[in-house]
Amino acid sequence: MMMRYKEEKEAKKEGFRKYLETSGAVDALTKVLVALYEQNDKPSSAVEFIQQKLSCPSISEYEKLQAEFSDLQIKYSELLAAHQRTCKEVK
Repeated sequence: MMMRYKEEKEAKKEGFRKYLETSGAVDALTKVLVALYEQNDKPSSAVEFIQQKLSCPSISEYEKLQAEFSDLQIKYSELLAAHQRTCKEVK
């Protein structure tokens, strides 16, 4: 029973490893880690470096984008309301 469990666990790991390879995740992560390794002056945050290289916004950039999105939603609602009022006036 224990042997079968180990075999299933290994098969699951192997399947996941193949998935990571075929999806390109292993190559992408390897490139980022090599770029980090080759940095003469290591960044203070390895995680932020990895996020930037993978085109992920940093937490502060994400928060800024969220605030900008909220502002744009408000402006959109205001413009839509103004447009609807104008349409009623034209009729």
